[in-house]
Amino acid sequence: MDLSVWQALYAELEASGFMVISVAMEARGSESARPWIELVNPDFPVLIDQDHRVAELYNMVNVPQAVWIDEDGRIVRPTETSGTSDAWRALDRTTFAIPEGSAAELAQVRGIYSDAVRDWVANGAASRFVYDPATARARTPVVTDDIARANACFRLGRHLRSGGKTAEGDTFLKEAIRLRPDSWNFWRQTADLMEVGGAASPDFFNRVDELGQGRYYAPIDMDGMPK
Repeated sequence: MDLSVWQALYAELEASGFMVISVAMEARGSESARPWIELVNPDFPVLIDQDHRVAELYNMVNVPQAVWIDEDGRIVRPTETSGTSDAWRALDRTTFAIPEGSAAELAQVRGIYSDAVRDWVANGAASRFVYDPATARARTPVVTDDIARANACFRLGRHLRSGGKTAEGDTFLKEAIRLRPDSWNFWRQTADLMEVGGAASPDFFNRVDELGQGRYYAPIDMDGMPK
């Protein structure tokens, strides 16, 4: 779900103790993220994660993704796609219009996810959308050696670039993508840093097309969601 949807949920549920913390994965820094944040002007904190440390800690590979954390600091739903689906792939790449059927699916998914958040806020640990500790652990992906190296390469690549060592930095950024090709965050941010075309560019859509029948967004494990 985008920032405006989270703002609406926050305004509705704030009195019940609900808090949203949004994180922008933006390797170029706050000025690149600023216009999108100011467009919504949310009432909750928005952090800028240039090194993708939050993505590393919570195993985030795309946006939008969300983690549900209860008032005791326990993760009750590990990182998952938050309120969207691959229906967006039907958009017209010239006008960016989305066919009516696909738009309806996206609205349905957004509504189901928003209602699940409402249920969690209302019912806490008794919510049917909350995982018990064992299930939450089982649904948390294992960090492999390649994933750990990819995270380190991305941080080092961005650091080298910020210090003017562009060619060296790009080598490490490309290695991060090679080690973890499922991270659209790495690919998109690297493309932005190199200024070779990020989200909505022909290169982006070509890479999406290469998925074939594979998923861009992992399906959400929630009743009523498309599989």
